[in-house]
Amino acid sequence: MGSISGVSLLLLVVSVSFLASPSVQGGKILVFPVDGSHWVNMNVLIQGLHARGHEVTVVRSATSWYVKEHAPHYRSITITLPEAISIEEEDFFVTLLVKMLEIKKQGASLIAFVNFYWEILTMLSKIHQQASLLGVEIFENKTLLQSIRDAQFDMVLLDPGLPVGVVVAHELKLPTVFNVRWITSGEGHFVVAPSPISYVPTSGYAASDKMNFLERLKNAFHFALNTCIDKFIVCPHYDKLIEKYFGPDVKFYHLLQGADIWLMRVDFVFEFPRPTMPNIVYIGGFQCKPSEPLSSELEEFVQSSGEHGFILMSLGTLVKGLPTEITSEIAAAFAKLPQKVIWRHAGEPPDNLGNNTLLVKWMPQNNLLGHPKIKAFVAHGGTNGIYEAIYHGVPILGIPLLFDQFENILKMEVRGAAKMVDAAHLDRHNFLEAIQEVLNNPSYRNSMKHLSALHHDKPVHPLETALYWIEFVMRHKGATHLRTESFKMPCYIYKM
Repeated sequence: MGSISGVSLLLLVVSVSFLASPSVQGGKILVFPVDGSHWVNMNVLIQGLHARGHEVTVVRSATSWYVKEHAPHYRSITITLPEAISIEEEDFFVTLLVKMLEIKKQGASLIAFVNFYWEILTMLSKIHQQASLLGVEIFENKTLLQSIRDAQFDMVLLDPGLPVGVVVAHELKLPTVFNVRWITSGEGHFVVAPSPISYVPTSGYAASDKMNFLERLKNAFHFALNTCIDKFIVCPHYDKLIEKYFGPDVKFYHLLQGADIWLMRVDFVFEFPRPTMPNIVYIGGFQCKPSEPLSSELEEFVQSSGEHGFILMSLGTLVKGLPTEITSEIAAAFAKLPQKVIWRHAGEPPDNLGNNTLLVKWMPQNNLLGHPKIKAFVAHGGTNGIYEAIYHGVPILGIPLLFDQFENILKMEVRGAAKMVDAAHLDRHNFLEAIQEVLNNPSYRNSMKHLSALHHDKPVHPLETALYWIEFVMRHKGATHLRTESFKMPCYIYKM
């Protein structure tokens, strides 16, 4: 009998568990994903839904580089936009990273701060303006809109990082489920749940939940800044869409806050404790699965590491490569280690690459993280990679580059399972010192093993939890009984 792959095994376990649960026969789900790394975890949900017999239709743009038009587990609706959404351009994140590193090298000056936010806000406004046009193209194409109506979908599943799907869901009068961590104003909790900034770090500010007075002051400043950005930079694009097609009585932010279920891609092994709400379901690590055997070539390389083991390095799906002045410093540090190194690197190979380092353009990251000879994971701090490291108990050396990665690595650092290196000031000496500390100080591995034990100690797998609540919404045509109506209150009433 042939071996069962990790994904197939996971879906089999989930499907068998499902047989004892209430079911939805052949539900129809309309999906609005976000491209890039967000698609990786949305695709896992879609595969799980397909395995349970549901019909999934994915709305994608014609320029999408991760969300393919044809796939065995979903149908697609392809929308041609006047211009490509910036995040769907392969060199977008590399260009942004280079700019951000240059700004950080200027130091903590007012000019550097202004430059940083000018770059971010200009990019943010353009992305949401482009994304809002997806709604325009759907509403203006009467034939397409009628075909979507005629399909009689049961619900809309969407990633509210680009939330145009909530507008379409309102037009179709369908319940919505969010596959969410990030939303227009930052981290999703701040939109739907009480978020005391005295101990809940806000988006864009890397701090723990134990802040001193100055840190709380900075946290308050970032909270106010995020609120202003959302109100004046992001939401106007969707407000304009709402005004055009639904009039002044419909509020975009009410649609955003009014989702039936929030599938939150974190758990409290990773997230700091904080208030929550009945319609928030925690599914952190739902994409994780047992490792599978490596190819013969990779296994041979890994086994050649002997007792020293190997290090894995990957900077995720968005950034294809670091500037050469940084990669050469990393390569020089790796060359001094007794461990073997497998490095996912798509750019120009460093001239000073050591004999112990293997460069690959793609790697089976989960299978390598689950290998018994792995010693450390050098990562950028995306949540998908962090949860795979937690799942397999592998300590992290973090090189955060963009967005929430700084906050993510800090959370792991606070828990003693990671160490951070600043990419803007990285050299072979501080990188070598940091990786040696993670390798040689057993506290990092012990802390990560403890987090892994906590993460695994659940009554059901997070993927099963996610699929259950999606089907719950289909069975009951929503989950309004779990949703607070506070989002409809004016601020002066809510605060009374």
